[in-house]
Formats: sequence, structure tokens, C-alpha cells
Amino acid sequence: MSLSEVIDATRDAVTDDVNRATVTFRTTNALVPGTPTQVSVEARGHGFAVDEPASLGGTDVAPNPVEYALAALGSCQVITYQFWAARLGIQLDGISVTVEGDLDVRGFFGFAEHIRPGFTAIRVQVSLTGPETRARYEELRWNADRHCPVLDLFRAETPTRTALAL
Repeated sequence: MSLSEVIDATRDAVTDDVNRATVTFRTTNALVPGTPTQVSVEARGHGFAVDEPASLGGTDVAPNPVEYALAALGSCQVITYQFWAARLGIQLDGISVTVEGDLDVRGFFGFAEHIRPGFTAIRVQVSLTGPETRARYEELRWNADRHCPVLDLFRAETPTRTALAL
């Protein structure tokens, strides 16, 4: 099914029943026994590892959580550009996204309580190739940035609650 067909089918499905518009995604995350920081993650039957580099006490067998956050942002941008190019009829021959984030580890380790533990700055560089004009690709960028779910997570506060199960 093409992206345009997915968009049309989704529009029809959520127009017919607004309850179909909300989707819940879930991951399960567990420390790998015997390791200091390695985590086993499962999402929709797909498994992957998370770890810290040796400089942060890990065994460096996989990217760390903040690298996955940057990867989530970059990959969501790529996918969102693809969907919006299809929706707007913009030809896109290639896309790559580089994402960098600055993090002050004093916040994570609690060395300075006034330093936040998360990113202090994030830079997203999108490279597009294709035959369209710069104005068309700017229209695409505007729509992708406006509708990218992970970019929204970084830009807007999302109600989040944590709970402890013992």
C-alpha cells in the first residue's frame, strides 16, 4: 500500500469513528541481569538493547537512551517528511537527517541541582534531494515540523506520570 493510500484509508477510518484516532504504543524495558546499565527493550515484538558507554559505567553494547531519543527524533522526521511529501504531491528523491543534542551530565548525576538532566539544546539538520523548488521543500519542512510526533515531544510539555510497582 502506498503512503497516499495509507493516508486516505486512515482519514476514512478516523472520520467514520473518531475512537480509531487514538493509538497506544508501549515498550517494556528490563535491566539485563548481571550488567550495570544494559537494558533489554521490546516494542511490538521487536527487541533491542540499550546501554551506556564505558565512560558512563556501561558496557557499551548499544546506544544509550539519549542517543535513542535523538534517533527517534531523526527517524520520525524522515518518516514525517515522506508522508507529507506524498500528501502534498512533492517529489522527494532522498532524505537524511542528522540530530545532535547537548547534555550537561551534572544534571543526571545530581552534581548541580540547577542543571536540568535532559538536553539543553538540540539541532536537527535535514538534507533533501529532488527536483522541486526551494519554496516547495520549505512548504514540506513546515508541514513536517508541524506534524512530527517526536518533534512535538521535544518541543511541548507532555503530561507524564510515573508510578512505582512493588
